[in-house]
Amino acid sequence: MTHPELSTTDYGLIGRPLGHSQSKAFFTRLFAERGSSESYDNFELPALTPEALYGLVLLNPKLKGFNVTAPYKEEIIQYLDRLTPEAERVGAVNTVKIVRDNTGRVTALIGHNTDVEGFRESVRPMAESLPAGAGALVLGTGGASKAVVEALSQLGVPSLKVSRAKSGEGVIGYGDIDAAMLASHPLVVNATPLGTAPAIDTCPPFPYELLGPANSCHDLVYNPAETEFMRRASAAGATVKNGLDMLHRQALASLNFWNNNQ
Repeated sequence: MTHPELSTTDYGLIGRPLGHSQSKAFFTRLFAERGSSESYDNFELPALTPEALYGLVLLNPKLKGFNVTAPYKEEIIQYLDRLTPEAERVGAVNTVKIVRDNTGRVTALIGHNTDVEGFRESVRPMAESLPAGAGALVLGTGGASKAVVEALSQLGVPSLKVSRAKSGEGVIGYGDIDAAMLASHPLVVNATPLGTAPAIDTCPPFPYELLGPANSCHDLVYNPAETEFMRRASAAGATVKNGLDMLHRQALASLNFWNNNQ
């Protein structure tokens, strides 16, 4: 990392790629509305190495923390000093707080997961409208899906992960989904990156024709505003929602974490 021009930034985002991300725009607008001089920048890392991570922290002495997006939400954990209980339960991190002493020396990197809070509050209306005992299907098995499963658990909604390849307990294949499965698991969450700009014509290999008005479909993707997953689900009669509300909620939770004693 050689970005001396970013040496005064307060917060940032690491991941790859970052062209689709709206985090910087959201925080920039938020700081302007609050009359704050704080700043937020993107740090696209081709690989997550100790040199890249520690270089980022050293080259940005004002940096209070950063968000983490795909594909580094799980990989980042090995470089952190400790995790919050939320991040421990999830096994993935999307927010890192940089703790410094009064000389500016870094004393700890603390990992947290605000995706849980962001998704929990975004999906709450859908979850609360489910029939008693109804569950959810979570598409994907990566770091984002782990946060989704934890959030659903906090809302009392049991879930099953769905993957192209069955990979353990609580994981089914797309071929296992039938009408009965969707009747008992009417909430469907896309926790894969499929459909994210610029690959807007992609979507999970889900049996969309089995969906109907009794189903609710929440996509974590927010760019584009209507994903292919949402378009197909809506055409089948399902209620749909994108990930923009979740993005805003987890961003505010991240800001709170960076600026409060933990």
